Amino acid sequence: MAIVFWAFAYLAVINLLAFLAFGWDKKKARNDKQRIRESALLNFAFFGGSIGSKIAQRRFRHKTRKQPFALQLNAIIALQVIAICAVIFWLWRRGIDP
Repeated sequence: MAIVFWAFAYLAVINLLAFLAFGWDKKKARNDKQRIRESALLNFAFFGGSIGSKIAQRRFRHKTRKQPFALQLNAIIALQVIAICAVIFWLWRRGIDP
């Protein structure tokens, strides 16, 4: 049961960090300051912060028209959904209640 707690805690923190990073980058963009690298923003999403990234992208209207970035973010989200479905299916096939 402790692993579930720590998994949710990790996801909460990484999603909050992703959200804040998008907001910080948007602020920097408006003030024409040095920005956060796109690879860093995508890494937040890849390592579990995809929900926070997508919410921030919509909330701040940030990186929505930049197509390579938007496509990569959506691809990360799609891969995560596929991975979650695969794990749930694998557990179901083995008779383990997810």
